[in-house]
This record gives sequence, C-alpha cells and structure tokens, in this order.
Amino acid sequence: MKLYAYVRVSTRQQSLKRQIENIMSADGGAYAGATFFSDRFTGSTLDRPEWNRLYKRFQPGDTVVFDSVSRLSRDAEDGAALYEELYQKGIDLVFLNEPHCNTECYRQAAAAASIPATGNEIADIYIEATNQVLMLLARRQIAIAFEQAEKERHDIQTRVRDGMRAAKLEAAQHGIEKTYGLAPGTKLTTRKSIAAKAVIVKHSKDFNGTLDDPEVIKLCGISRNTYYRYKRQLKAGQ
Repeated sequence: MKLYAYVRVSTRQQSLKRQIENIMSADGGAYAGATFFSDRFTGSTLDRPEWNRLYKRFQPGDTVVFDSVSRLSRDAEDGAALYEELYQKGIDLVFLNEPHCNTECYRQAAAAASIPATGNEIADIYIEATNQVLMLLARRQIAIAFEQAEKERHDIQTRVRDGMRAAKLEAAQHGIEKTYGLAPGTKLTTRKSIAAKAVIVKHSKDFNGTLDDPEVIKLCGISRNTYYRYKRQLKAGQ
C-alpha cells in the first residue's frame, strides 16, 4: 500500500506551491511522505501525463491525496466517473477541502450497512441496492464540490476584475493613467535568456566562437526558434 499526492494547475503561470504545502502540512504532516505527481495544462488540452503515469501505478489499498475534488478532473461528470472507477478498484481518495467526499466515508457506510453473505437472494439484492445508493450519494457530493469550486473560482475572478476596474477609475479621476502588466513595447528579460545569450556570444561563429548553429542550439538547450530570436536580438544590440 503506497501513499501518493496529486496536484494540478490549469496554466504554466500558476504555482503548485499552495497545493503542495496544504498536503504536506495536513493532519499534522500525515501525508508528508507521499510521492507527488503534478501536471500543468491549459484549456486547449486535456493531456495529463503525470496523472496517467500515476494511474498506471495504482494497486488496491493505495491512497492518493488531493487538495480539492476539482483537482481530480476537469468537470463533475468525468470526476464522478473516475471516482467510482478508483473506488471499485480499492484505491482510497482523500480530498483535504472536501473530506466528506473521501472514499473512506463511503467504505465505512457500506460496511456498516452490509449484510453478512448468506447466499440469500434477497440479502444480495439489498446489499447491491445499498452500494448503488451510496455511490449515487458520492456522485452527488462530488458534483456539489465541483460546483462550489467553480463558483469560488468565478467569484475570485470577479473580485479581481472589479478591483482593477475600480482602481483604474479612481486613478482616472485624479488624472493618472492606471495600467497593469508590462508597458507596451516592453521586452521581458529572463535569467534563462541572459544565460543563453552568453553561450551564443561565446560559442557561435557569428560572434566570438567556433561552433555552428545546431551545435550552439544543443549547448544552450533551447528551441531553434528561440535561438534565432536571441541571435537577432544580440545583433541588434539587445
């Protein structure tokens, strides 16, 4: 039986730090020893390579911890289906923000409501019906959790948007132009670009080096397009 944790964000700009810290500190550090898997993806793709890798490892009795039910899947329908599949396979799911959705809650309820096997047809029907009711309840709880998570996300976006609008309006009333992000025409300089440009200047034949472009690209560890963009910037004195 192994302990895993799964964290996910919807864009590469978002940080996984909060989810990781929540899991590491939950229940007095009970999940601090979990093996973490993480994914970042945008709305244009549903690919979750790390989740797929984790999924292949699952064995009955394993536990996987999530910060929230919404990290399990992109929507309530898929999340409920995946929940039921893992539940039936004997995988324990723990959701820190929605503990009432933990599989353990339903396993305990199923055990308490179960009837010892007697070979009695009526008893078997009762057991099956009880399990179906419990899973329907689990599905409904997951749907509610997804709806709540979506509402919270929408509320945060609305508050940020309203706050920016109010700040911009207040600034305009005082004759100040309020802008967010980089000013138009501003170029963002990163440590990665600085390091890559230093390698290009030192090793490229176009500057002070002896290496051809393909060799310098490999040395920099950047894409071909990025390499030639950096070269153009260097020649332009940027």
